[in-house]
Order: sequence, then C-alpha cells, then structure tokens
Amino acid sequence: MNKKKDQSVFSTMTKSFMGVSLAAMVMTGAVTSSLATAHDDDFAPAAAVAQDVVLNPQYQSNIEQIKSQPKVQAALQYAQDISDKSLAQLIELTEIPAPPFKEEKRAARYAEMLKEAGADKVWMDEVGNVIALREGTVGAETVAMVAHLDTVFPEGTDVTVREVDGKLYAPGIGDDTRGLVMQLAVLDAIESQGVETEDHVLFIGSVGEEGLGDLRGVKHLFREGGPKIDTFIAVDGGDLSRLVYGGIGSYRYRVTFKGPGGHSWGAFGLANPHHALGRAMRLLAENGPSVTSVGPKSSFSVGRIGGGTSINSIPFESWMEVDMRSGAPARLDAIDAVFKAAMQQALEEENAARQHGPALTVDVDQVGLRPAGLSDPNGSLVQHMMAALKSYGVEPSLAVSSTDSNVPISLGIPAITISRGGKGGRGHAPDEWWQDVDAYKAVQVGLLTLLAETKVAQ
Repeated sequence: MNKKKDQSVFSTMTKSFMGVSLAAMVMTGAVTSSLATAHDDDFAPAAAVAQDVVLNPQYQSNIEQIKSQPKVQAALQYAQDISDKSLAQLIELTEIPAPPFKEEKRAARYAEMLKEAGADKVWMDEVGNVIALREGTVGAETVAMVAHLDTVFPEGTDVTVREVDGKLYAPGIGDDTRGLVMQLAVLDAIESQGVETEDHVLFIGSVGEEGLGDLRGVKHLFREGGPKIDTFIAVDGGDLSRLVYGGIGSYRYRVTFKGPGGHSWGAFGLANPHHALGRAMRLLAENGPSVTSVGPKSSFSVGRIGGGTSINSIPFESWMEVDMRSGAPARLDAIDAVFKAAMQQALEEENAARQHGPALTVDVDQVGLRPAGLSDPNGSLVQHMMAALKSYGVEPSLAVSSTDSNVPISLGIPAITISRGGKGGRGHAPDEWWQDVDAYKAVQVGLLTLLAETKVAQ
C-alpha cells in the first residue's frame, strides 16, 4: 500500500465564546469530588454542589421585611389568585410550536402577553429574543428574569395539549413553556398591585437554549454593546427547592468522515466512512471512561449519526454529533482530548485497512460551547433566593446544571436558575407532562427574590 495515501486531513475548527478562551471565562479551580449530586433539568444527574453554604441572617431579614409590606403581600396573593389565568396562558403558548431556530410565532405571541401584563416597553432583538422592560424609579442597575422560548422538538411535532387525570401532556409544556408563564405571573402580580422597584427589570423570552441553539439568545444579550444586565435570574427546571448557582460546561462537535464512495461490490476495498465512524464510536466508548469514571462527574454521548445513500453503496460521508459535559473545566478538557484522539485513531485505522483508493478525511467541527463556572453562594442573589425559599418552609437544594445562566456566570455576573413551579416529568420526550401542584409558590418565591435584588421603592 502506498504510505502517502495514509497522509490524512484532520481538520478541527475550534471556537471561543465571544473571542475569549474558555479558560479565561470560567472560575479558577474546579468542583471537587467531595460534593454531592444534583439534577440537570428535572431528571438527569448533573454534577456536584456545595454543601457548606449557610444562610446569612441579613438576607433572611431582607426577605421578611419585603414580604411584610402591604403591596407585596397583595402581589403575593394575586400570584396565587391568577392560577387559572396562568393555566390558560400555558396551554395557549404550548400549542404554538417553537422548534429549534424557529421560535418566531411563539415569540410574537409572548411579546403581546408581556405588553398585556403591563411592561413599559417590549421589543424583539436581532436574534429573536423577546425583551420587556419594566422601569425602575432609579434605574442604577438592571435585573433580568429569563425563560427560554424554544423546545427540543422538531418542526411538525404535534403540540396539542391533552389532559389526563389532572396532568397536562404536550411536548415542551414544562420545559420551558411553564417558565415563560411564570415570568408573566411575576410581572402581572407586581404591576397589578403597583409594586415599584428602584432598579430596572427585563423580562426576557430567550431563543436557542436547547440543543444546537448553543445558548445563542443569551450569548447575544451579553455581546459587546448588548443591554446592561447586572443580575440574571433564569426560570427553568421543576423542583421548587432547586437553586442552580453553577453552570455545567459542554463541548459539542459534528464529526464528518469523507471519502469517494462507490458501489458496495464494484468498489469494495475503498475506505468506508461508516466503518471509520464505527471505529470512532468504539474508541470513544472504550477510552472515555478513563476520564468519566474518576473525579468530578463528566460525560460523553453520541447523540445523532447519519450519512449514506443506499444499502448497496459505500457512503461518501458519515457524520455524528457528540456532546461532552462537566462542571469542572479541567475534566471537560480531559474528555475533549480523549475524544479528539479517538477521532484521529479511527481515521488512521480505517485508512490503513483499505485495499485501494484515496484516504478518508475527517472534519471535527465544534458546534456548541457552553462555558462552566459558579456563582458566589454567599452573594446576595443566591442568599436572597435561599431566604425566599426558607420563608415558605422550603429547604434550598443548591445545584449545578446547564442552562441560560451558564453565560452570565462564566462572565462573573451574578446568576441563578430557579424553578418554574408545579410538578412535571418526561422532559424532552413527546409525552412530557406538567401538573399544577401549588405552582403559584414558585411565582411567589421568584417574585420575592426579584424584589430583593431590585430593591422595593419606598
């Protein structure tokens, strides 16, 4: 065999977030293995969280003082009283499809709902985020409350809401349509009762939180020249006690093996891109646990594969999409190195096995980068949220996950992700469900946290 034919192309496109390397954006140090397990969204295990965070009495006092004000008490009661209205909004929004990169129809209706709830100004930015401003009396700072408009489900998915035994079933009804509705309830409650804040509030429906959206909506918010945001509260996830203060980072790649292709009989002996892809998956599965089985939690997964033209053809290309995650940047880099080595080795093995013809090439294109990091658990945002939960008898459960908050956290901006309320299950599945079990409590807790951070005007 001509050894020159084995000189392959191994093309890697590496992207940085907003022109800044991941290492420069994330926290110094890494999450240690002594931490406990949390949950990603409603179901999947995530990574580790701090166990020694103590609630500062000052923040508990702040929450209780805010909660005791007559207008705030009226707003908190109003949030409970409009449960039926919120349910109707949830059904309406859920039945407006919002597949990846096609959130426009839902965004348009959500903008109308924000106007109806009393926002001072509502607009849509260049990438499709819906932004509503409620002006503060001073406006020295701005707090953003954000839920994502998009769902994971492709265009054409039936999103009709069905009720069975008190549960509402529909793709995306919890994740994150309920988050959008919770924001509406917070705005409606404070507006209807005339609760004024010193700081500005932005209520935002973001695009591109799911999958290959790669947090594009929130990344756009934090671009150079974007709107001023000093504090960030995302609404995503089901359990009321869950307080996400850290971001699990992820690298996502699309790998494409390419060759000449040909007839399965007549061209037999050519290097086969599908065979190379199979070798690559085998090597990743065999070598990945050298990283993921030790230390802080990390993961890898081949999520999608494709290619080929017919059963009796050697394909001219074969592709897969790979997701790797960790809350610790060093672990993420480690599994990334294993992945890239596996792709190179698979390419070399398939080219070495061919009997004739040109060598395969492979492109390893980064299609997603979610930065990792932690908010300060002793800072006012986390502490106020903990105090708000405790004021309703709920013990906070600090967690790390992968949400819109990853972006501001990585930039050193105080950010958390809080519960959308109610009970739910089967997220990211066609039979996803949600049930109104004291869902108003999440609205009340979120409202108190927002008022604590924006300072109720006297």
